[in-house]
Amino acid sequence: MARALPLHACRMGIDTHEEPVVFMRKDCAICRAEGYTANTRLQIKAGRQTLIATLNIVAEKILPQGHIGFSDSAWEFLDLQGDALVQVHHAPLVASLSALRKKIYGHSLNALEVTSIIRDIGSRLYSDIEIASFLTACAGGRLNSAETITLTTAMIDNGNRLHWPDYERVFDKHCIGGLPGNRTTPIVVAIVSAAGLIIPKTSSRAITSPAGTADTMEVLTNVDLPLKQLRNVITRTGACLSAGGEVGLSPTDNLLIRIERALNLDSEGQLVASVLSKKIAAGSTHILIDIPVGTTAKVRSPQQAARLESLFHSVAKGLGVEVRCVQTDGSQAIGRGIGPAEEARDVLSVLHNEQDAPADLKERALFLAAQLLCMASDVSEEQAYRNAREILTSGRALQQFLNICEAQGGLRDIPSASHHIELRSKWGGCLRSMDNRRLAHLAKVAGAPSSPEAGLRLRVKVGEKIEAGQILATLLAQTPGELAYAREYYHQNRDLFDVAPVDTPVETPVDTPVGD
Repeated sequence: MARALPLHACRMGIDTHEEPVVFMRKDCAICRAEGYTANTRLQIKAGRQTLIATLNIVAEKILPQGHIGFSDSAWEFLDLQGDALVQVHHAPLVASLSALRKKIYGHSLNALEVTSIIRDIGSRLYSDIEIASFLTACAGGRLNSAETITLTTAMIDNGNRLHWPDYERVFDKHCIGGLPGNRTTPIVVAIVSAAGLIIPKTSSRAITSPAGTADTMEVLTNVDLPLKQLRNVITRTGACLSAGGEVGLSPTDNLLIRIERALNLDSEGQLVASVLSKKIAAGSTHILIDIPVGTTAKVRSPQQAARLESLFHSVAKGLGVEVRCVQTDGSQAIGRGIGPAEEARDVLSVLHNEQDAPADLKERALFLAAQLLCMASDVSEEQAYRNAREILTSGRALQQFLNICEAQGGLRDIPSASHHIELRSKWGGCLRSMDNRRLAHLAKVAGAPSSPEAGLRLRVKVGEKIEAGQILATLLAQTPGELAYAREYYHQNRDLFDVAPVDTPVETPVDTPVGD
């Protein structure tokens, strides 16, 4: 490789998410000499650090002569300072792309091919387009069991791994998702760790939903724990409720999730590999999988749930861990809050045993906690449920939750949204159903989870009698613009609350924004 002339690095202040991007002038002599064009993949060397980045071409006035611009993620990855000198070369050939093309054409991959793809993605050798191609090629059931086992193993091996030699069994749980407000994890972790189980719960942020467990917990405490602190929290309390990104457990999965979020895509094989790689990397040996099933949930039918269960069990057996899958009701949102702050309110109300705490969230959390307690001992499900309920009602779960939050940095106050409107029913009748997907999207267009205060507070449940003009939900946002955008989406999708009319429509109050 010929030695290229050095260029001065310049931080452009452009957020390209995690995709490394560099910027060169249209008249750059190196561009002309080497034949670099927009979207060319380049290798950037800064001292001992090397990065593969995608090239964007900019007008001459954007950059001074002899300079190369960097996106925020590229600058931070190379740990550049000031006016550092870097060298630019053509990116080396990425051999695993031939395996990617093989998968795109519908062929199965062997262990070496899957491992090479994950290794190269983790080394930042793939562009976002190439990662998206891999995820798309694996979607729709096109990953078999053997490929999924290899994919999971490769993702585990590409990051840190926790070991707990003092404990024979380490527990975890995961919900497949697709059900707004289903924030059982903080409650379950508090109950089972109060019972003595070790449960190092690391969670992803939202992928296609308005809140993930990490988003909700971040409202309440610090979740970005480095590896040493995470170990200390678990040693001190027997549990944690943290985000997985800081500790480097299956870090390639975070790169894949970023693209899945953009594509709004969840393939079964990739989902299983994502879940189990994080759990096994955290040292878990016994894993509970909650699969909500409903026509507007992520898993829409018992048949699809059965396929997913079979794949989980097959991959878990191949990797030497125990998995228990349970199908739960996915017909409607759980609790009252949708969005990080509103879901945090529900979690605390259940842990505090408040009289008006959402009963469905409480009962679901107790059921799941009982399943974990059954995995840990030979007690019946009925006895395990009674044990879980006693831990919750006695206040032991709340105290354990506070202990975990204190170990992670202390409990925070829950913020409130600056603006809200009431969403009212146009009809009287009975609420027959609610559309989980569109409810989640409504909370997202209101700003969740980027604005943790944004989202919804539900006022009704399926099966309840509804009066004309009755409040169905409160829509929450941090800015008037986001509130107006979300309100417009609701008016175009009023049937996401399916009220069976029993009388004629009446004029209802105009949705009036409230806030500063």
